[in-house]
Amino acid sequence: MIFGRTLRTVGLGGALVALLATSIPAAAQNESADTRIRRLEAEVRALQRKVFPGGDGRFFEPEITAQPSTTSTLTTPSTTAVTDILARLDALEAQVQRQTAQVEENTNTLRLLTERVALLEASPKPAVAESAPPPPPPSSAVSSNAERMGATSPAKPAAAVGPSSERLAAVQAIAKPQTDDAGDDEYSYGFRLWDAKFYPEAQQQLTMMVEKYPTHARISYARNLLGRAYLDDGKPKEAAPWFLKNYQADKNGARAGDSLLYLAEAMIALKDTKRACIALAEFSETYPALATGRLQTQYDADRAKVKCG
Repeated sequence: MIFGRTLRTVGLGGALVALLATSIPAAAQNESADTRIRRLEAEVRALQRKVFPGGDGRFFEPEITAQPSTTSTLTTPSTTAVTDILARLDALEAQVQRQTAQVEENTNTLRLLTERVALLEASPKPAVAESAPPPPPPSSAVSSNAERMGATSPAKPAAAVGPSSERLAAVQAIAKPQTDDAGDDEYSYGFRLWDAKFYPEAQQQLTMMVEKYPTHARISYARNLLGRAYLDDGKPKEAAPWFLKNYQADKNGARAGDSLLYLAEAMIALKDTKRACIALAEFSETYPALATGRLQTQYDADRAKVKCG
């Protein structure tokens, strides 16, 4: 719109100039060109002032009057908030470090336990459970023991190589309990044989019990006592598998801790110091209450027999 008005103004100015040029007297034409030009310029300026009063810009407000603000609109973060974030990050890093250390410690402990179990499992496995004959009555138990002790010819009388009449009488004197719990009766009878130091008879009796009643409440007692019957009979090699089996079958069993400690004693008797030390270390870690309580005296005595690194 302003552009159109400017064009119209220029055109009007030109027309006026032409009109003035034709109306100037002949005498004025004799003036110098310079004078005429200055006069025409003054008239044009006067004409412009009439057509556009205030054309010097004083009457035209600028379209943008507000100056851009140089003040930054960004706010400085709160020092308290930043400090809190840094503190939380430090706490998280410390927690991650503790968890990493715990994972490494647990991994190392698991590796050591795995190695110990592998070494313990390398011991001979029980082999008498499947081949042991059913238990005979008290009177025939002595005859079976005689055959086990070396009777090879069926033509020979059992008395020639069997136990003495005094031993036979002593075994027969041990009564077998008769209650409503047959499994407990079998275990109790095996215990009585072992307690009377009839170890071969106790081995046979207890072997039958663990085969016939594998889930009985007395099974942990029976397996442990069977191992002791062999160990007390001077047969640590046959005793060790039963101790190990009783420990591995149920580590929370009533005599699992006892079996682990007796396993160490069997290894000591076999002069296997390495496995003895492993069993002793496992016992102290798994059953600390027993190591400082009921079995402390036996545990201390076993440790004194070997030098463990």
